[in-house]
Parts: sequence; C-alpha cells; structure tokens
Amino acid sequence: MANADDVTVRGQRKWGLLVALVAAALSASAAFNFGRWRRRLEILHKRIEELENSLQTALQNCLAERKGRIRAQQELRDAYTKKNCVDAKFTPYPMTPIGIVQSCFSTRNGTPRQTLLVPSARACLILYSGGIPPAALEGLAEFSHCWILYVFHMNTDLSRLWEQPAHSNFRAKVKVPRLQGGKKGVLATRSPHRPCPIGLTVAKVEAVHGRMVLLSGVDLVDGTPVLDVKPYLPYCDNVDGAKVPNWVK
Repeated sequence: MANADDVTVRGQRKWGLLVALVAAALSASAAFNFGRWRRRLEILHKRIEELENSLQTALQNCLAERKGRIRAQQELRDAYTKKNCVDAKFTPYPMTPIGIVQSCFSTRNGTPRQTLLVPSARACLILYSGGIPPAALEGLAEFSHCWILYVFHMNTDLSRLWEQPAHSNFRAKVKVPRLQGGKKGVLATRSPHRPCPIGLTVAKVEAVHGRMVLLSGVDLVDGTPVLDVKPYLPYCDNVDGAKVPNWVK
C-alpha cells in the first residue's frame, strides 16, 4: 500500500512539474510576444508621426504655393486692367458668351416682356462646341428652373458701348409702358437698354441632352448669346415679403 501511495505521489509531482514547466514556457512565450508587439506598436507610432509631419509640411507648402499663385494672378489682373482701362475709375472685364439660344421668337416684336408669361414658349440653349464641355451641365436637369444671364444682342446702341465703354452716355431714365409715357430710372426697370446690356431671366428646365438644355416659358429672342447659367434655388431666390411699387402691379 505504501509503495502504491509513493508511486501516486511521485506521479503527481511529475505532473505538477510538467504543468509548471508548460506554464513557465507559456509565460515566457507570452512575454516574448508582448515585447515583440510592443516594439511593433512603437515602430508604427513612430511611422504615423513621421507621416503626419510629412503631411503637415506638404499642406503648408501647398498653402504657400496657393497664396503665391493667387498673388501672381491678382498682379496679372491689375496689370491687364490698367493696360486696357480707358479711365482709372472704370475697370473693364472680359465677358465671352458660352452658348446661344435657339428660340421660337425670331424678332423682338412678339417676344414676351417677362419670363413664364407664355409657358408653352420653347427654346434650346446650346453650349458652343470647343468651349464649355457638356460635363458642365451635369446635374442641371435635377432642378426645375434655372437662371440665364444673357446679352441684349439686338440693341441698336451697342456701338456706343464698344466705342466708349466707360462713358456710354446711356439714358438714365426710360419710359415705362405701364406709366403711359412716364419715366423711371433705368436701373429700376427691366429695360433692355442698360449701362451694360446684360439680361437675367428664369426658365423651366425640360431636359438636358449633351451640350443642349431644353427650356420652356422663355422670353428670349432667337440667337441670344448666353453668358452664364445658374440653378434656381427657391429657398433663397424666392424672397418672402418682397414688395413692388404700384406701377409694377
């Protein structure tokens, strides 16, 4: 009986020793792995810090380059305007049409005085080929209406503006149709004869195909040069509480 007990005790000691050895090995392995992962983390943190510093330097260089480019463009603009300026008080700016309107109205007579008065009136705005790419119109079809800035190209007094852009001697007051011959300041009217012959109208966007925009409710004469197109935004373009004088009503 004693011998059996001794054997059992020795076996338990061996198993205990084996378990202790395994535990020590696992502990050493864990410590080794922990040290290795800690070194890796330190290397990664250092690398991240280097990349952040590099990014910050690149951003600072980009900002400095942008400031320098803007400053150079401003100096070029000032030099150009001074060279082409007739009078120091007036600075000319080049405006080149980006497209043209093909409209159902061939002459000024018969064209609605204001937009959307004839909802069935159709027109097609076409961007000039080789100029503004069709991609510039991407997203416009998602809006119901758009603003169109254009040139009153059929005005008969354009020659005066070309000859003396700074002193065109335009008429400060014009006759208003609803005042039966009465006059108002030209800038308080929608008269096409303006210091700068630029018009603004809103039209319904029917569809966009390539470089063409199909419109309705227009008041544009066929052949009208277009300077710009902007989407109509009801939240800011429709002013609540806006008022007009009685002679407009």
